[in-house]
Amino acid sequence: MPNEVKDNPARRRYELDVPGGQAFIDYRRNAGVVTMVHAEVPAALQGGGLGSALVRGALLLAREHGEWVVPVCPFVAAYIERHPEFQDLLARG
Repeated sequence: MPNEVKDNPARRRYELDVPGGQAFIDYRRNAGVVTMVHAEVPAALQGGGLGSALVRGALLLAREHGEWVVPVCPFVAAYIERHPEFQDLLARG
């Protein structure tokens, strides 16, 4: 399955087009570190796995670009905790 999550640097967020709008993660990027500060899925679509697909796609993009991740957003942090295959992306220290 291709990654449908796109990086939109002009808006400083990862985006996933969904029926009726967009799901997104706002971020700050600095010196090879992307800090994911807020994730949002349209209310009518919450609970259907779109948030997880969004986070997974954003983490794959971070990996592809060689970036470390700081998950300030609780949803992103919980996703990484549940998926050890992404824990190597966590910025240390």
